[in-house]
Amino acid sequence: MYADAETIRRILTATGDTWAVVGLSHNEARAAYGVADVLQRYGKRIVPVHPKAETVHGEQGYASLADIPFEVDVVDVFVNSGLAGQVADEAVAVGAKAVWFQLGVIDEAAYERTRAAGLDMVMDRCPAIEIPRLG
Repeated sequence: MYADAETIRRILTATGDTWAVVGLSHNEARAAYGVADVLQRYGKRIVPVHPKAETVHGEQGYASLADIPFEVDVVDVFVNSGLAGQVADEAVAVGAKAVWFQLGVIDEAAYERTRAAGLDMVMDRCPAIEIPRLG
């Protein structure tokens, strides 16, 4: 329901290649680290968003979405469900085209708000799993 194949394909292939990865730090044990690596290998520009604003995978990090000085196409959210809705609202505010909530990140009200604002959204899926399936 929150991750139809057409929307997944559109976000991964047509929405744009600049992905802000919220929750990405240099901690290699975290899922965000590996997913960002996969996104880069598939030609996406990743933008780490984390309070520490760390450089990860060679890309400058920013403390918040609002701090990024260029347009972001997709906001990939690796924070817990209780914080994810705020990130989705920030994605709308900065003009992102799509929001992607990772596996286990679910906020139905945020999904509805984000879709109502005109953005594509996928929830409870992982782009590192979905992108190789595109063939």
